Amino acid sequence: MDLALSEDQQFFRDTTRKYLLSEWPMSRVRGLIDDPLGFDRGAWQQGAELGWFSMLVPEELGGGSVSGAGVSDLAIVAEELGRVVFPGPVLPTNVVALALATEGSSAQQAAHLPGIVGGEVIATWAIAEANDRWDGAGVGLEATPSAGGFRLHGTKHFVQDAHVADLLLVAARTAGGLSQFLVPATAAGITIEPLQSLDLGRRLANVAFDGVEVSATDAVGDIDGAEEAIRRQLNVAVALQSAETVGALDALFDMTLAYAKDRKAFGRPIGSFQALKHRLADMLLWLESSKAAAVAAAHAADAGNGAASDELASVAKCYIGERGPEIARDCLQIHGGIGFTWEHDLHLYLRRVEANAALYGSPDRHRDRLATALGMTGVAVGQGRDRG
Repeated sequence: MDLALSEDQQFFRDTTRKYLLSEWPMSRVRGLIDDPLGFDRGAWQQGAELGWFSMLVPEELGGGSVSGAGVSDLAIVAEELGRVVFPGPVLPTNVVALALATEGSSAQQAAHLPGIVGGEVIATWAIAEANDRWDGAGVGLEATPSAGGFRLHGTKHFVQDAHVADLLLVAARTAGGLSQFLVPATAAGITIEPLQSLDLGRRLANVAFDGVEVSATDAVGDIDGAEEAIRRQLNVAVALQSAETVGALDALFDMTLAYAKDRKAFGRPIGSFQALKHRLADMLLWLESSKAAAVAAAHAADAGNGAASDELASVAKCYIGERGPEIARDCLQIHGGIGFTWEHDLHLYLRRVEANAALYGSPDRHRDRLATALGMTGVAVGQGRDRG
């Protein structure tokens, strides 16, 4: 994704790619489509051994990254996972690891981070609700005071791999602001409702909380003080998702370019026709621009520089969330009829790209967020865009 990778980062990328290409052919991804779990625990453990869950955890807490820039290093992994449409909650597990590493108490860190880094514990982030909001302002789930601490009431939507998670990081609204709680997925009062997903390699669920009891010690960070942490977590999630989408698009474009060179019509490769040359050139421009946006978002998330990270994460989501599906659909059109068949792998990539465009906020939602970050208050969603 980044042309300026260090030697260590290049080696890390090559090692990750070699493992995924050898161990994760598309036949293996297809074999998990109807699997109740939807991912492979053995592969999860191997990913932990490759460092997939340690990048956002400092060395003193048992983690460590390749270059010291954890988000950028993890984005290398995310891109390679996108190339093979890898299933499993790698992204949300890392978001939870980040929250614990930066906001968690020493007791929480000691209890949970070794298991997450080592691949024994699966965690996921419960942030979104029915309003298509993935930021703190959209949190409506309530944490009301109780004798033992708090009771959680409400429903979280589109929680990735909640059905296999050991821990849920739940964003809730408390009396004075926002708070986050670390909740066992098996806690009394939790109901997990699996959803049908466009992306056949990813499991999503609605998670209902009916008076779920949590204590003050389950809070990750200060009660009423989680707004900034949620913002940073969203920026990191968008940066990693952008890298994953870029990886899927890169693989899909390479597949399409090879097809355009091999497929013949009227005695010539279809890629030799001027109309398709122009179309492929446009797609490549959008793809390279998407790569640049993803890199910028990852670097800004590493720097943790507040408003700039907000802006670049939302710029990446706006651009990749729109251009990515356009590239994928053009790849489908260039393939023609064979691209519409179940047996062809193209639709698995298209599904991942389309689903990613909606998860962690649609482009329109991120335009709103970007407008707020730039001080453009009162700007309507999509204002000024050509809706034709």
